[in-house]
Amino acid sequence: MELRQLEHFVAVAEEQHFTRAAERLAVSQSGLSSSVRALEQELRTPLFSRTTRTVRLTEAGQALLVEAERTLAGARAARDAVDAVRGLLRGTLTLGVEQCVAGVSPARLLAAFHREHPHMEIRLRQEGTSSLLEGVAGGRLDLAFAATVSPLEWRGELMPLAREPMVVLCAPGHRLGAVSRVAWAGLHGEPFIDFHPDWGPRRAADEAFAAAGVRRTVALEVNDVHSLLELVHEGLGIAVVPHHFSRKQEARGLVVVELDGPHRPVYESVVLLPPSRAMSPGARALMTLVREDPLR
Repeated sequence: MELRQLEHFVAVAEEQHFTRAAERLAVSQSGLSSSVRALEQELRTPLFSRTTRTVRLTEAGQALLVEAERTLAGARAARDAVDAVRGLLRGTLTLGVEQCVAGVSPARLLAAFHREHPHMEIRLRQEGTSSLLEGVAGGRLDLAFAATVSPLEWRGELMPLAREPMVVLCAPGHRLGAVSRVAWAGLHGEPFIDFHPDWGPRRAADEAFAAAGVRRTVALEVNDVHSLLELVHEGLGIAVVPHHFSRKQEARGLVVVELDGPHRPVYESVVLLPPSRAMSPGARALMTLVREDPLR
């Protein structure tokens, strides 16, 4: 089994298509197919279920994908470590980030990182916190800026970035628009606008509602902040969001209502880090910038 074969296998698994994987790797499709077949022959089991239209991982392929990503990440880390000793910072930094994470500006940090280390390739993946946890644990991501992570979910290293209360946002004409604070009971029966369950603000809100013993209906589910704020503006529901969302330009005109009583939801943003011994040189360099960042 060669690293090249694992790279080919992972590319096909991610693209779910041999032609696209070959184009991504800049290899011939016949060569890619031969490489994957050789890997399947060596392992004595099919790794993909192929039809004329789809390519899907078999159960064996799913098991191999986890280890293949970890192996390739280890190989990259080894190459990067040797380059670092030689005074060069090369290779790839793969960063995961929640949308609108507090306490850090990923764009500004990556721009500073690129200026200091122009030979490093930067890859950015915007995903929900649950996916970010899996990505860092599996070696697919070097590190990630995530939100509201409990110690039971993550046994690696965590670096706190920011902590803030979550608030209710509503349209000016809403019945809550005339108050500054509301108790949990005052939210009963309201339609809510919220994110997909994988996103950090949704996770924090769900945990707070469960702790308060209040059931709610998420009527409208979105995957971006701008859509959420637009729907609130139109009076289609209310939203419980991190306080810094209310300072966005798109939130201008909305009413901010604080939650009163116990179990107030809190939004925390953190850096998810692998164990120190497994941290890539690129990740170490980025973390130096994070620690020096005045925004934090």
